[in-house]
Amino acid sequence: MCPFCEIVAGSRAAHIVLDDDVCLAFLDARPVFPGHVLLIPKAHHETLADLPAELVEPLFSRAKRLSVAVPKGVDAVGTFVGINNKVSQSVPHLHVHVVPRRPKDGLRGFFWPRTKYDSEEHAAVIAAAIRAQL
Repeated sequence: MCPFCEIVAGSRAAHIVLDDDVCLAFLDARPVFPGHVLLIPKAHHETLADLPAELVEPLFSRAKRLSVAVPKGVDAVGTFVGINNKVSQSVPHLHVHVVPRRPKDGLRGFFWPRTKYDSEEHAAVIAAAIRAQL
């Protein structure tokens, strides 16, 4: 059983901050900063692409609530909200990170280096390739 499913089942301990019929949120055991919360659907779905349409709104409405509650709860200014899909996803159960942020907290924008497109034409080709998959 996946570790997050164990938390849902009650067989693995976690510091729960939200528990309802659809979702569970708990403190990350290895937080970026204290108050870093993981929000999961209770049903096991590995990635955002696997999440059934009827669970998208419930998951993201709870993420929105947590994006307000987390900074208020830990006296932060804002949050970083993010999802890893497969790459850098340490647990193969969809989870939304809600990380409290403060000015000069040591994180700079995204956690990875930024780049540029080779040209406007290169950007247009990439945009067209993505549009074709929608």
